[in-house]
Amino acid sequence: MPSNLSPFRREESPGAPDTPVAPGSDWPVSPRRASVYLGCAVLGYIGIYLCRKNLSVAIPMIQQDLGVTKAQIGVVASYSTIAYAVGKIFFGPIIDRVGGRTCFLFALAMVALFGAVGALSFSLPLLTLCYSANRFTGAAGWGSMVKQVPDWFPQRHLALAMAILSLSFVFGGVAALVVAGRIDALTDHNWRAVMGLPSVLLLAILFISWFVLPRRPAPPVRPASPVGVPAPVAPNRLTQFLALAAIPQFWVVCGLSFLLTLTRETFNTWTVDFIKTEGGGALTTEVAAFLSTPFDAAGALGIILLGWILDRLTAGRRTALLFLTLTLLAALIYELPTLLHQGLTSAIVAIGFIGFMSYGPYSLLAGILALEIRGQEYVATVAGFVDASGYLAGIISGYYFGRILDSGGYPLGFHFLAGVTLLAAFFSLLLRRSHPSHHQPASP
Repeated sequence: MPSNLSPFRREESPGAPDTPVAPGSDWPVSPRRASVYLGCAVLGYIGIYLCRKNLSVAIPMIQQDLGVTKAQIGVVASYSTIAYAVGKIFFGPIIDRVGGRTCFLFALAMVALFGAVGALSFSLPLLTLCYSANRFTGAAGWGSMVKQVPDWFPQRHLALAMAILSLSFVFGGVAALVVAGRIDALTDHNWRAVMGLPSVLLLAILFISWFVLPRRPAPPVRPASPVGVPAPVAPNRLTQFLALAAIPQFWVVCGLSFLLTLTRETFNTWTVDFIKTEGGGALTTEVAAFLSTPFDAAGALGIILLGWILDRLTAGRRTALLFLTLTLLAALIYELPTLLHQGLTSAIVAIGFIGFMSYGPYSLLAGILALEIRGQEYVATVAGFVDASGYLAGIISGYYFGRILDSGGYPLGFHFLAGVTLLAAFFSLLLRRSHPSHHQPASP
């Protein structure tokens, strides 16, 4: 089997699809085979998270072994986040040109490599470099998956397929913490094992993906250009960005990504502290962490339900649903501090509903909405910019939201966040469904 790990090799495969499809069906491959492909992609992205979120488990041990402060170890997270955002923009056009399968395998291989090398680091600067390289190359993972999905599913099921794909980052975060915690216990708190052993699991996933994921059929051969007529030139990155910049929908989705990521990341960062701080001194951190889990659990349900519903709605009703969902979400966030004082159960239920209503709209941005802006030809480029816009919000959700809390406590913080979410609701009214032809691969 020829190698497809080179980022400079275009994807090709001879012949017809590898799975028979019933005559008249709009499925590119059989539904069963499409489900297997999608499950393999989800598994691959979970593997990337195994070598990414393990850092949070290793941090206390790294501090002790290398003799660094919390602020110094925080540099690793800061620089790696910048590298991740840059990687999203950098790899998008490459994925669109080279192909999803090739770049996906490349991302898995490089994350496994830098994860293993990082475990051998003897200084904090070297660990920062390796972990940043891990995040930079791992940034190619999401766009590579989104690039492949339209080759497996018909248009009428794309929203649900993208929703299932989005479960990978929810389950990936949970799996990474469980695996890293188990490695920590088995190796007597060895941070090098916590950082390095997940790479072995990712290599196994890489080989599974190599054999399972299909190559995209090669495009038809272009006829030779007449003498004296120059051959068409493939668009470069600047040309691609200028083409996207001229589409208002692109900026709307990027703006929504910023606003909704701010909401999601704020809850990911501060929910445990909110429950512990407002719940009283008798509430331990362990209990507060457990009580915060409905946010992610209900969020996974929200992703699937919204994807299933959107496949069945017209453009106008879809926009109305998003507006209504985000408006209700803003109201619930605004009332959250009050609900906690009415009882811990009410607050936990509310946190679950907030996760349910926030994860669904968030999952659409770099998925089905990115696909609709300019079709499969540009989907990885669009998804890269959309994700990068969201990661800018991560800065605000940490430091600046903390300053708001220092000033006015959680009531002021959540009232601010409710205003951000309400702004996202009105911003969603600017969405419109792209022309159906945008779902299809570009014509030769």
